[in-house]
Amino acid sequence: MKLSITGGGSFETNANATIYETLKANGVFLVSPCGGKGTCGKCQVKVTSGGATVKSYGKLTQQERKDGIALACQTSATSDLYIEIPEHSKLVLGGKIAVSIFKDTAAYLQSYGVGIDPLAKRVSLTLPPPSIQDNIGDLQRLTRSLEDVGITNMRFAHKFVSTLMETLREGDFSVVVSYSKQSDTAFDAISVYPHEQCNGRYGLAIDIGTTTVVVYMVDIANGAVIDIGSTYNSQTKYGDDVITRIVHATEGGGLADLRNTVVGDINTIIDLLCGKHNIESRHVEAAVISGNTTMSHIFWGLNPASIREDPYIPTVNYYPLWHGSQARLNINQQAAVYTAPSVASYVGGDIVTGILASKMHRSPGISLFMDIGTNAEVAIGNDEWIMTAACSAGPCFEGGGIKFGMRATQGAIESIKIDPNTLTPSVSVIGGGVPTGICGSGMIDAIVELYKHGIINQKGVFNPAKTPLVREGEDGLEFLIYKSDNSQRDIVLTRDIVLTTVDMENLIRAKAAIFAGVSLLLREAGLTLDVLEKVYVAGGFGNSLNVEKAVMLGMIPDLPPDKYIFLGNTSIIGAYLTLMSDTLRKDLESIASKMTYIELSVVGGYMDEYMSAMFIPHTDISKFPSVAAALGL
Repeated sequence: MKLSITGGGSFETNANATIYETLKANGVFLVSPCGGKGTCGKCQVKVTSGGATVKSYGKLTQQERKDGIALACQTSATSDLYIEIPEHSKLVLGGKIAVSIFKDTAAYLQSYGVGIDPLAKRVSLTLPPPSIQDNIGDLQRLTRSLEDVGITNMRFAHKFVSTLMETLREGDFSVVVSYSKQSDTAFDAISVYPHEQCNGRYGLAIDIGTTTVVVYMVDIANGAVIDIGSTYNSQTKYGDDVITRIVHATEGGGLADLRNTVVGDINTIIDLLCGKHNIESRHVEAAVISGNTTMSHIFWGLNPASIREDPYIPTVNYYPLWHGSQARLNINQQAAVYTAPSVASYVGGDIVTGILASKMHRSPGISLFMDIGTNAEVAIGNDEWIMTAACSAGPCFEGGGIKFGMRATQGAIESIKIDPNTLTPSVSVIGGGVPTGICGSGMIDAIVELYKHGIINQKGVFNPAKTPLVREGEDGLEFLIYKSDNSQRDIVLTRDIVLTTVDMENLIRAKAAIFAGVSLLLREAGLTLDVLEKVYVAGGFGNSLNVEKAVMLGMIPDLPPDKYIFLGNTSIIGAYLTLMSDTLRKDLESIASKMTYIELSVVGGYMDEYMSAMFIPHTDISKFPSVAAALGL
């Protein structure tokens, strides 16, 4: 049987494969935060002709079903099948979530005052050819030349040695050796090339988020970022948060499934980037992994069970320098793979790399660092000390659990204004054109605008009498943010975008968890807001976040806007810096060693703080004087 796409290709399929699986196997990728489980309702396709069986319609509306919309992960062909793929269903690689504010990464690296000293290094050697008088073996000959340039205690894998004879003679004993440093006195060989075949060398900075995965392809010779890829973390089909994934890994026996899933996501991006830029995988000689403690453990296939059990101790905080083969990545199998160190069970390497990217560890002034993602982490400190804590915000700010939620990529509504007279919304869309969904910053704008104009109350409950744009939907009351052009009646190209009651509840819970974490950490440090010189906000949607509205929502402290610095995805930038500099790798480990973790679940008062923050902006309006003034309270 054939699966054919309007304006696209035609692929072989069978009744045992879903449309989602067939498309993915042929390099066509759809948005699927749930990883093909059928719960997110976002891998929509329009069946135009042919036979198909539908296992479940999930969250699709009755109108969508009438218009031939089906979920690709729940639909299989029974005959030749023809489909159209809506723009909002197409997975976009890259986007604002990946780029953040650090557009010139090489220049930012230089701002640290360090030179380029990447994880994978190279040395050019000209070996004296063998003779009857100089008749030592090829490996010993190479070792001797390395020692002549000060590189001793080099370890060689079998694969390296197995091709050494041919390589030395092909290069007439003039070769380039790539290697990594296990320590100041121990080295691992990666590859050996004849000089004329040594065209380029590359590395990867990889951010494994609970909801998204981001990969930078880097030319490690000069620090240039060649390309960026990002996708949803397909582990979400086993659960939206780290706890449910730990349960699946340990009680459900699914550790291998979780590992294979995320490694598959990363390899998909690697293959796409290598293919796009004609890079041989053997020339990718280094990678840095940055993720929370659970994500890092699962990536390496380490049992995460103890992370969620008192006293919450991970298997590893500081990871050995392992190889590409052990990582199962589609790169040089001897490539050096460095993992950012974790601090505790719920503060991982992504926060350590984030602090490195923020430079707060270099400043004597006290700063607050907030990473707003599925797992919201906060840290406070300076160049002498850092305290940190974690609070589960959920995946909503990255598009998970929100009916029309999406990452901050092209087509996402990133900001919203409601006209005070007509109460009609106007939207700003990333990349312009017709919106396909709404990202985190747009969600925050929407809630605040709805609250300011009385369309929702302090608890986030809709007032249907205020405007007809509040309407009854299949999931209860909802607010119409964007109305589709019904004259086209082409639901593949345009659709209504709404914010539902369930969306509102998820967003208010998330913002309450974040603010409660900040409040409690400040209390534990014995500090008040006025001592903070800067507040660094990290997270995929930080580039377009409106400070005034985030304060009015009650998500971040009520401080002067000029104290806020929005950094975007600091985890990926910290991974990049770590990839490119030995000095910054040592800085990273120093940051981790001086961070003190506060376990909020055992600190008194967290639930009180959380419940108080479950209102817009807060039950105690005195904590938000600028909001009180703006609303005349």
